[in-house]
Amino acid sequence: MEQMVIDLARDALLVVIKVSAPMLLMGLTVGLIVSIFQTVTSIQESTLAFIPKILAVFVAILIFGPWMLTTLLEYINNLYTNMNMYIH
Repeated sequence: MEQMVIDLARDALLVVIKVSAPMLLMGLTVGLIVSIFQTVTSIQESTLAFIPKILAVFVAILIFGPWMLTTLLEYINNLYTNMNMYIH
């Protein structure tokens, strides 16, 4: 029983990491590019760092949204399908 709970928690964490990875990587990449641009041009405007990252995360949601939704739905369907196995 304890192993089943650990497996469920591990699977849930892996799904969360897998679903959030595209947005985090896009934000990280754009943030790095903006930081390099700010360093090279000596522009230290704080809003210049945030707006491109927000737009990059929004674009990542638009691009990867269907895949993220499919991944979450597969996990939830698997969870509900095996619900009688979890309840003992």
